[in-house]
Amino acid sequence: MMLIDASFIIQLLRDLSHNQFKQVPSLSRWMLPTIRRELIMLENQLPLFVLNKLFELTNNSRPDQPSTNLNDLAFRFFYRLLQSDSSHIPECYQAYKFEIEHVLDLLRYNIRPPNVKGEEVSRGIQKQMIHSATELKDAGVKIKVDEDRELLDITFGRKWGVLTRELTIPRVHISDHRGTVFRNIVAFEKCHKRCNPDVTTYLFFFNRLINSANDVALLHGKGILHHSLGNDERVADLINDIAKEITPDMNESYLYKVVNEANKYFDTMYGRTRASIVRNYLTSWTVGISTVGALLALYFTFIQTICGFADALKALEDKKFSAIFRKALILPFRDTVSAVFDTDEET
Repeated sequence: MMLIDASFIIQLLRDLSHNQFKQVPSLSRWMLPTIRRELIMLENQLPLFVLNKLFELTNNSRPDQPSTNLNDLAFRFFYRLLQSDSSHIPECYQAYKFEIEHVLDLLRYNIRPPNVKGEEVSRGIQKQMIHSATELKDAGVKIKVDEDRELLDITFGRKWGVLTRELTIPRVHISDHRGTVFRNIVAFEKCHKRCNPDVTTYLFFFNRLINSANDVALLHGKGILHHSLGNDERVADLINDIAKEITPDMNESYLYKVVNEANKYFDTMYGRTRASIVRNYLTSWTVGISTVGALLALYFTFIQTICGFADALKALEDKKFSAIFRKALILPFRDTVSAVFDTDEET
């Protein structure tokens, strides 16, 4: 039975490679997404060494044809589960530190950042979860997309100046099929002793980054998150539901620096003050205009008060008070008022 399943997978990948991975003449178009989804499930995995051996035994490519590799074909086929709308498919990694178990492990390994693939990334304890996308934006963090990065390659750093920070996230597509892929990868990371919980860490990062439909709308507007679930609320529910099914292990987080630096920036006086002002006074155009109008009214009231006080001082100078009383009441304020008006005239 294993040989039959393996033969079907190999023939399917070869037929797809001859048609630029768009269709198979013997299959209807609607069948291909279903087959792809079934083959990536953890309970349906076949040992990759069996597939590779059978692929080598049945390789009848001519010398003038480019050499094909089973890992490349499998990665190109299953990568569509995560980034179906992406025109850029990264190259399949070849130098593996450990033996790849199956195609699910192959997909998991290749969607990680290059430094993580080479095991050069530093890992640490992530004590806190990151703030939501809306909260970070209110605190002054610039959130942007990078379409050329791997799916899990997230960075946080200084953009320009002292106060501005930038959170860069690769584009991701969310659908029911992606939910299936993420659940199976998380299950594999949890069960296999050599797997670092990188995809699990990534999902918990997004679970905290997205708390509501407003966060989904913000990330969608930045070009980071695309979905086919109908509304933003369903996307938030899907991501939160996936995170509820697993227990996080934050002792080996590859994103601990990103989260810690983002939280440290948010906890600064500038970050908290800016977030509070935006949340309370600049939540919408209407509230923002009202706030600016109130500030202008307060400013003009202050100017009017100063002008009235200056007129009152001038009137007092015209009265016949004793010299001592005039010096005590008027002179201490006259220089101050004159300085204010001189500054206004220069401006």
